Amino acid sequence: MARPTALEKSLGYQFGNLALLEQALTHGSVRESQINNERLEFLGDGVLNCVISSALYERYPQLSEGKLSLMRSALVRNEALSGIARGLQLSAQLRLGGGERASGLTAGDSILADALEAVYGALFIDGGYAAARDAIMRTFAAALADFDASRPTKDAKTRLQEYLQGRRHPPPKYFVVLTKGEPHRKTYEVECVVAPLDLRGTGSGRSRRAAEQDAAEALLGKIGN
Repeated sequence: MARPTALEKSLGYQFGNLALLEQALTHGSVRESQINNERLEFLGDGVLNCVISSALYERYPQLSEGKLSLMRSALVRNEALSGIARGLQLSAQLRLGGGERASGLTAGDSILADALEAVYGALFIDGGYAAARDAIMRTFAAALADFDASRPTKDAKTRLQEYLQGRRHPPPKYFVVLTKGEPHRKTYEVECVVAPLDLRGTGSGRSRRAAEQDAAEALLGKIGN
């Protein structure tokens, strides 16, 4: 691959081992490749949560663990990560298999979020925690600056439930529409349905619960809440 100088500039870091970055940008659907970004995504997820947790802990010394946890979840959800990935123009450098491209997933939130976490994982291996922290803080600068700590940070499922209850609608229903991956690395795709309003939202995640939250968030976006 050509050296992704634009991405490295955005990250504020130049890789010593460019093969790690190439792996981070290789989706599991690329069958001809012997490597993909799944393990790096797992590692990057942990590094990202640690960095954001630390940043919130330092910035908001008066807030409880529960409040900080909800804030972190809001900052690192798939929708937020994919937005940052798009800002970095990550999709232009992703390697996807033919099946994924044919199904229109080239710009899917889940794929982009996973790739961004994989990039953070690759950076952690290549440069250590300090380099990964600096890159994460650099790419999350706008999200952290714009975050309103005074705004209620209830999770998406709770917010959707309260919205519907307030309008005397029945609660939403969640359906698992697809599972893929190895048993220990499954990805769930869930559909959230509010039949009386003829609304549906889809989401994905590494657990059913995470996928349901993602689907609820997508539906809330449709009703402007």
